[in-house]
Amino acid sequence: MPGVPPTRFVYLGPEGTFSEQALKTVPAADRGVLTPARSVPEALDALRAGDADAALVPLENSIGGQVGVTLDELANGEPLIITREVVLPVQFVLAAARDRPLDSVRSVAAHPQAGAQCRKWLRDHVPQATVVDVLSNATAAIGAGAGEFDAAICAAIGATRYKLHVLAKDIADNAEAMTRFALVSRPGPPPPPTGDDLTTLAVYISHDRVGALLAVLTELSVRGINLTRIESRPTGERLGRYVFFLDCAGHVAEPPMGEALQGLRRICADVRFLGSYPRASHTDPPPRRAPGLSDQDFTDAAGWLASLRNGAGS
Repeated sequence: MPGVPPTRFVYLGPEGTFSEQALKTVPAADRGVLTPARSVPEALDALRAGDADAALVPLENSIGGQVGVTLDELANGEPLIITREVVLPVQFVLAAARDRPLDSVRSVAAHPQAGAQCRKWLRDHVPQATVVDVLSNATAAIGAGAGEFDAAICAAIGATRYKLHVLAKDIADNAEAMTRFALVSRPGPPPPPTGDDLTTLAVYISHDRVGALLAVLTELSVRGINLTRIESRPTGERLGRYVFFLDCAGHVAEPPMGEALQGLRRICADVRFLGSYPRASHTDPPPRRAPGLSDQDFTDAAGWLASLRNGAGS
């Protein structure tokens, strides 16, 4: 991240969740103050209010799909930008207050999404147990530790934090499941390009224009920009009004992306720049600029971002 690294982090809590585990992979978080929030809106509100320097929130899950509340929060309110993505394997454990045989487990606490992702394992290994829905993986761990439930489905970090005995590891039905998180900050210069970056946009199409979405996709395709993700969310205005979230391969400082932003601004009702940042798979320290970029490219990028921020709703 450019400039001074953040020291105050807020994340979707409570403690002992995958969000905390994901945040601890961010180098600056090792030296920072980590504070859990009760919800994604509360985490981002704390960031907007200046009570935190960065927030770590979930964006999407490879099984459950988009995290709608996060997208809604990024599309509305004071602008925020993504400075980093974290992709975390979803590895659940079955944990209990004490070691016990699986055939003695009669109740299992689980977040609904966690229970759904472990349904086959539960049916095969603890068919006699009743699964009880709770608010979070950490809540499940706390309940098992207090004796409210015989066991809990939780993250390994939750079992460790609440001093539970792990009865079984890797109990998810899909061993390849992943959750993608975003590290978000208040607006500022994006991290420098690495040559392996993503740019995220929220695009409001012109609804009175035939082929409006096709025109958006054309602005990207004619410049050779690969669209890696597209999601839609209702704007809340009325039925049929949607905002589209785009993940595009490339960085705002690279001319094709900057030109595409200018083109989208001309044809869309609104465009919100949500950040350019390294892909999670990029592990090398980012160079000051990617090969082939000039000082003028960075000047142009600054102008494009300024024009977006000065636009209505941006």
